[in-house]
Amino acid sequence: MTDSSDINVPLLNKSNSSNNYININSNIPENPVKLSQQSISKTSNKLSKANKIGLQRTSRTSQKLKLLPEDPDLDSINNKNDDDHEDDDDDDEDENVTSRVYSQVKKITDTSARKDAETLGKSHRDLLPRVSAYCTCGSYKMKDLLRWFKDRKRIHNTSPKLFDECLYTPFIYKDWRNDSSIILDDNINDHKLMRLADDGGEIDIGKKNDIFIFEYGVVVMWGYTIKEENAFLVDLAKFESEKLSQEDIQIEEFNYYITKSYQPRIYNDFITLKDDNNYMLKLSISHALAQSVKISLFEELVDNTIEDTQDIPQQIAQTGKVEMTRDEIMKSIGELFILRININLHGSVLDSPELMWSEPHLEPIYQATRGYLEINQRVELLNQRLEVISDLLQMLKEQLGHSHEENLEFIVVVLVGVEVLVSVINIIIDILTYKK
Repeated sequence: MTDSSDINVPLLNKSNSSNNYININSNIPENPVKLSQQSISKTSNKLSKANKIGLQRTSRTSQKLKLLPEDPDLDSINNKNDDDHEDDDDDDEDENVTSRVYSQVKKITDTSARKDAETLGKSHRDLLPRVSAYCTCGSYKMKDLLRWFKDRKRIHNTSPKLFDECLYTPFIYKDWRNDSSIILDDNINDHKLMRLADDGGEIDIGKKNDIFIFEYGVVVMWGYTIKEENAFLVDLAKFESEKLSQEDIQIEEFNYYITKSYQPRIYNDFITLKDDNNYMLKLSISHALAQSVKISLFEELVDNTIEDTQDIPQQIAQTGKVEMTRDEIMKSIGELFILRININLHGSVLDSPELMWSEPHLEPIYQATRGYLEINQRVELLNQRLEVISDLLQMLKEQLGHSHEENLEFIVVVLVGVEVLVSVINIIIDILTYKK
């Protein structure tokens, strides 16, 4: 878990930058983020102001390294009759990767990969394309979204495909891009290469724009500027169910680039890929990103619950009483159970997606990304914190039950006392009457 001092650090300052600058081709376009910030709408400003670093993972600040298995071949994905010996080679390679998967930057054996890892920092985030995950609602209306994407094929060159709970499509804002002709043609291979460092590998800035929308309220966008992301979120809003407030919207932001010089990896929130056109590879990574940003919402809800209940033990210790009514306690218990159900019974968030059963070659990349995002550890910690809160609320419920029983006993005693008093009065009246 990150310390509270880390949580309030602005997102772009979350990684340590190197003093070694890079040799960059002079033809690199002007900073797309600065261009977009000048024309962001009021809705976009609200989103940016509401963004908080609620993701409680140490990889955000610890410069963690995660090596990804080799990119799965897109042609082999479409061809189900691959040779068995190719699968065996992949398995051997995955075993070799596992032994090095947690090696940090100083243990990277490839010189060019290590040099790029040491060079990349916050100053390069404006130069490399973004990978952004937004949790904006409880769920999306997938059927309506699918029809909407099909209707936008001529305008935005969409080609939607549905993978269980995930809807994938390319989506291009032609009017905002001068190089739309290059983007539309995946076969053109004239992208200009550059180097991040003198001894680094040749890298290519990704040109493909892909969107992955998950039914449980998360959208992951590859290769878009902030302006384009906010414009798409505005269009997406009409398909949302259980919409989150601006303050509750959760965001994950990465950067990525393409290189064939060394093994794919995730280091310091920079994703390295070998093929920008392989949407199945991006899908496996996006699944983990979507789960992470959804869990961040649960983390914030748990934090709010802790904040609401943190004074209760102190009240009990000082006064022996709790300033909560029975209805308030029962509502708190109900909200807690709803949260636990969402965390533990929502299979799409915690378990491997159904896609990994039908496409097992994507599983190693998904698991590597999931490990980088520390999803298992965060879920376990969430459940531990929920158990503590649950025990507290259950104790309050039992205490209210005892208080209710005590009140009933007190009422019975009062009624018995009244009955005795009435009997005494009757006896006194009878005695006075007898004497007369």
